[in-house]
Amino acid sequence: MFDKLKYHLRNTKPLDVIIIVTLMLGSFLPHVVYGMQLSQIDEDAQIIATVSISGEEVYSVELSEETPHEEFTLKPSKKQYNIIEVDGTRIRNKEDNSPDQLGVRRGWISQPGETAVVLPHELIIEIHAESPDGEKIDQEDDIIIPM
Repeated sequence: MFDKLKYHLRNTKPLDVIIIVTLMLGSFLPHVVYGMQLSQIDEDAQIIATVSISGEEVYSVELSEETPHEEFTLKPSKKQYNIIEVDGTRIRNKEDNSPDQLGVRRGWISQPGETAVVLPHELIIEIHAESPDGEKIDQEDDIIIPM
C-alpha cells in the first residue's frame, strides 16, 4: 500500500497539485453565488411559487406563513397526473405517476431559485422573489443565444 502511495507522490508534479486545488475550490463557486443571491433578497419581498405545464403557467401562489394548506391535482394529459401540495412557506409534488419519481423525491422547496421538475409530464415548479410592487427580482440574467 505504501509503495503505491510513494509511486503516486513521486509522479505528482507541482502543477498537478495546483490544478487539483483550483478545481476543488471552484466546485464551491455555485454554492457561494447562490448564497449571495439569497442574501440580496429584501425581507419584504414576496416569495412566489409557479407551476407550469409545457411552458404554460397553470398555478401561482405566494408562499408565506398565512398561506393555507392545500392539495390539488393537475392532469397534463389523460393518463398523467400530479398532486401538488402547498403548506405555508413551501410547496412540493406530493404524488405523480411518472416512472422515475424524481419530482416526488425532490421533496419540499421553499427558497427562491429552487425548482422541482417532472420531465415526462413537462411540469415545473419554480420559486422566485417579487418586490412588493409585483416586479420579479431577477435571480440571474437570461441569456438568449441566436441559432
